[in-house]
Amino acid sequence: MTGFTHLDGRGEARMVDVTEKTPTVRSATATGFVFCSDVVVAALRDQSVPKGDVFAVARIAGIQGAKKCAELLPLAHVIGVHGATVDLELTDTGVRVSATVRTADRTGVEMEAFTAVSVASLAVVDMVKGLDKSVSIGDIRLESKTGGKSGEWHRNG
Repeated sequence: MTGFTHLDGRGEARMVDVTEKTPTVRSATATGFVFCSDVVVAALRDQSVPKGDVFAVARIAGIQGAKKCAELLPLAHVIGVHGATVDLELTDTGVRVSATVRTADRTGVEMEAFTAVSVASLAVVDMVKGLDKSVSIGDIRLESKTGGKSGEWHRNG
């Protein structure tokens, strides 16, 4: 088989060897959304969620998620996560989650940014599910990436 970077000549899954690649500064930003009912939004707004500070827990969970990415995705490389920020913004319909991950390594951090957003979103759900079980997660996507062979990419130009 040819053309598939993560398959060997027999068609079996393999991790791409990046040993010869030069480390470069790279970053990636991903976003997502936790859709919440009016009851949950009100509890978040007045900080009355029984489990405590939802945003603090979600922020730390997202950073930890970025650092654990290679343990969750079998073909992801173990890389140094040299910086990770997770931002949460309360809106009228839920919580917007954004994560930016940075490294100086041989491969990009897009999957680490996706994982940070996903885990932070899961933490929000875990913190508020006792108030309303209809909470849901969606719209997780890459917004931008820099560095590496493919250079810069930004959604919407």
